[in-house]
Amino acid sequence: MNTETIRNEYLKFFNERSHAVIRRAPLVLHDDPTTLFTGSGMQPIIPYLLGKTHPEGKRVADSQTCLRAQDIDDIGDNRHTTFFEMLGNWSFGDYFKEQQIEWMFEFLSEVVELDMSKLYVTCFIGAPEYDIAKDTEAAAVWKRLFEAKGLSAGEAELGSEEDGYKRGMRDGERIFYYDGSKNWWSRNGSPETTPVGDPCGPDSEMFYDFGTPHNSEYGEFCHPNCDCGRFMEIGNNVFMAYKKVAEGKFEKLEKPNVDHGSGLERIAAAKLNDPDVYKISLMWPIIEKLQQLSGKKYESHQESMRVIADHLRAATFLAVDGCVPSNKQQGYVMRRLVRRAMLKAFDLGVEQNFMEQIVPLIASLYEADFPEVAEHKDEVIAVLVKEEKAFRQTIRKGLREFDKLSKIDGQALFTLYDTYGFPVELSTEEAFKRDIELPDDWREQFDARMEEQRSRSRTATKGEFKGGLGGDTLQHRKYHTATHLLQSALREVIGPVFQQHGSNITEERLRFDFNFDRKVTREELDRAEELVNGWIAADLPVSYKMYPTQEALDMGAIGPFGERYGEQVKVYQMGEGDKLASLEICGGPHVDHTGQLGEGGKRFKITKEESSSAGIRRVKAVLA
Repeated sequence: MNTETIRNEYLKFFNERSHAVIRRAPLVLHDDPTTLFTGSGMQPIIPYLLGKTHPEGKRVADSQTCLRAQDIDDIGDNRHTTFFEMLGNWSFGDYFKEQQIEWMFEFLSEVVELDMSKLYVTCFIGAPEYDIAKDTEAAAVWKRLFEAKGLSAGEAELGSEEDGYKRGMRDGERIFYYDGSKNWWSRNGSPETTPVGDPCGPDSEMFYDFGTPHNSEYGEFCHPNCDCGRFMEIGNNVFMAYKKVAEGKFEKLEKPNVDHGSGLERIAAAKLNDPDVYKISLMWPIIEKLQQLSGKKYESHQESMRVIADHLRAATFLAVDGCVPSNKQQGYVMRRLVRRAMLKAFDLGVEQNFMEQIVPLIASLYEADFPEVAEHKDEVIAVLVKEEKAFRQTIRKGLREFDKLSKIDGQALFTLYDTYGFPVELSTEEAFKRDIELPDDWREQFDARMEEQRSRSRTATKGEFKGGLGGDTLQHRKYHTATHLLQSALREVIGPVFQQHGSNITEERLRFDFNFDRKVTREELDRAEELVNGWIAADLPVSYKMYPTQEALDMGAIGPFGERYGEQVKVYQMGEGDKLASLEICGGPHVDHTGQLGEGGKRFKITKEESSSAGIRRVKAVLA
């Protein structure tokens, strides 16, 4: 059973058990300004776990693509990936612990046909200080199911991860109790840090034992939550049974929820009984292609090949979801993924037409199950090929600047990186080639400057609102409304051949980015201005309604970020009938009527049109 089959069998399994199978959410959630990427299967589901009614009912399931950029530096071992799929199923006040555990046991044992003697589970040890009981209910269900298979299912209380390293496991034990640091779910960790007003509850995790020797560097004894690699968590059942009503006080929910997530790649690795997730059917074809292109073997170049396979899967799906490489936020992470993959390709000796050979292969692995991949395949390849060419130009320019340096230290290498985008890895490699000895805390100098840059970046984005807004004053709302009118005007003037790729709105001006393959002429900009000012003078009403996503798209609403949304969207309309100026999916906020933009005799004026990055144009405008 390959990885794709596991995904499809999971969705079929839960669909047959009255779950609506929903589409994945995009990797960039534009109605969630708190995070750069969709980092877990439950993230798009949180509103429904918090009480909102799901349009598909009380039972849903999906396979959600996820991206965790904070894991970039961990990539290269046999189990970490930045990009992964989470198989998820949810009950909103319907079934609970017993049914969920029975179904997962059935799926893993009867459908995937895992060796269940290698499955171990964890449960919540309880928090008597908060009057929260030990989760013996979940443990009892697991025990019954294991014993029905003739497997011993002894229980053990470990408590913390540190306690687990001290005690370890004993023969016959299969169910382990951990404290709130490991087996409690809330949006902010353990019971004591759970936000007041939030639902929360115990969880029960599932671990597969690959039987590899324990590495005592992680702790004296091994246990399911050990990081040595012997055990791999393949899924988690969250039983959202409580609500924190005050500091130190929890109450049981009248209708508890179930939130389940399993790592598709990890279940596939367990099916192969091999802890190397890069050998599964969604990864190994990429590795085989890299071996073919480089003439090198995976066994001797694992880190480079793993980084490439992981990073380009992530970049491919980011491009599918409308993201493009840039120097800000999601685009910056995408650029870093692509360029890091290219550096590893250089290590392998693969330096020509890299994206054209790898990206189509990645797309072919997903296009049967994700139609949007097939639909946007050509665009995705074009975006990544363009970034490859841009990076090669960056390297050529960086090498010229390297030649000009009179002193090589951490400060100089940071300048090369910050000003010219020249990777520090290439700087150090170039120094080695030229027999230039770098000073000893150079790394400290470089890291210090990097931290200064990160600090400035955090300060610059602090308080940034969704939709690119820097605040929520009337002036911000005016410029946000003007941005919609500008997009409509540009579509009318130069044609609907572009997608929005970001906006930034302050109280002084708006900035609008979009992909377009040439400079917009002054004549075209003047015509766009004329249209926007005409709509302002017409004082059109501004309103919104909620629609099912497909209905919104069918009626012509613009999906400015690649049209990848959840099940329901908010659609803003400006004008109506033959005076309809804008119909766009957006989270808001806006003014009540377009005439407000012209108050005080102000007019809309485009002040600048320029290139933002490869293939991306940027327009700035004011109301003055």
